[in-house]
Amino acid sequence: QSTFSFQLLSPQQQEAFNRLHDDFFYRRHDRFWQESALGKLPMLLRATDMLACGEDLGMIPDCVPETMRALKILSLEIQRMPKSRSETFADPAHYPYLSVCTTSTHDMSLLRAWWEEDRSVTNRFYHEVLHGEGDTPWFCEPWICRRIIGMHLSSPAMFTILPLQDWLSMDGELRLQMPDRERINVPAIPRYYWRYRMHLTLERLLAEEDFNTTMRDMIAMSRRR
Repeated sequence: QSTFSFQLLSPQQQEAFNRLHDDFFYRRHDRFWQESALGKLPMLLRATDMLACGEDLGMIPDCVPETMRALKILSLEIQRMPKSRSETFADPAHYPYLSVCTTSTHDMSLLRAWWEEDRSVTNRFYHEVLHGEGDTPWFCEPWICRRIIGMHLSSPAMFTILPLQDWLSMDGELRLQMPDRERINVPAIPRYYWRYRMHLTLERLLAEEDFNTTMRDMIAMSRRR
């Protein structure tokens, strides 16, 4: 559309080319990928007893949600990556049952680092989602992390699977001092590849009675197991 030759066309011709473009890339291709999925995925699903989950994040073809629902494939729900274009943040309370609910993925910033990335986004989240009053905290304090995790545990999603780093963020003594060190993977940087290592020993983690009790109580209150 930005080419010189396109600009020479009449408005009617430009509109006709735009219709051809949209039909080819967003309708014919959509049907092609849906038919391809319905021909291959059922065989894969029947070949295993495992429950399938799709990473349906970002810009995906329109046929994906419908196809996943038809095949009972769980979707992946992340609050800061809403499926609806009209939303800034998804509401965990409205997630579908056939879904996996999480706060972060291995390719994203974890909760604490995300909180510090964009002050305007954090400000909206604090006031619109957490209904906080006054100034937005500069850092993702433990009580904020507990609120966010509590929202995810209370989701109707079949599974709530959270990164260990976000669980630890609820405890000011256990979590890492620098949030950026919690990130697992940065796809744009080849050398930053799955570099996260837990800074606590399992023995230390098992011995943290206050943290484990808090975690256990939150899970019990949400009626999860």
